Amino acid sequence: MSDPRTSHSIAVIGAGKIGRAVGELWLRAGHSVCFGSRIPENLSVFAEAMGERASARSVAEAAAAGEIIFLAIPYPAVDELIPSLQSFLSGKVVIDATNPFALSPAGGIVSSLDPGRTAGSRMASLLPQSMVVRAFSHVMDELLVSRGTTQSGLWAMAIAGDDPAAKQTAASLVRDAGFVPEDIGLLAESSPLDPGGILFPHMFTPADMRAALG
Repeated sequence: MSDPRTSHSIAVIGAGKIGRAVGELWLRAGHSVCFGSRIPENLSVFAEAMGERASARSVAEAAAAGEIIFLAIPYPAVDELIPSLQSFLSGKVVIDATNPFALSPAGGIVSSLDPGRTAGSRMASLLPQSMVVRAFSHVMDELLVSRGTTQSGLWAMAIAGDDPAAKQTAASLVRDAGFVPEDIGLLAESSPLDPGGILFPHMFTPADMRAALG
């Protein structure tokens, strides 16, 4: 990222593989990233290895400090954690990568939400004062850093949201991470990137993604 005026202070809420991978890509692009964890001490070595623009704090401290929020927590923690963060996230762009993952009786990947309910719409209902955008949810975490660096600009990343300005911000951060943003519509239309959706859990070139979506 050549223009320092476009750098952001980003809070990554969640210390798992997706949060660390996307946070690393944004650090490489010149952003400042605070990793929020219930036990921030467990992230201190990782954050130090990421350089001076990386830090580790408690979940509440990171949420309060971040200009933009990236949610990468396990879905079972959503109901407990998100209501406690509402005030910290009010007025902010929240990029949601949480996944309501479940298996059908036959063993197929499905969403654990009620039929017709998308993860993005549900997150927006939990954070009514935030601008929620779905992104980074339909790809395998182990591929994020390698595809975003060695193959930068080749792979598509689906995004969905109801606020146009928030989607522009998310699209810019998708590009900074090395991917090509593909806007698939509103949060109510974002089921293709949820568990069980046609995009989950795969990577596509932009042309192949558009073809898969029809």
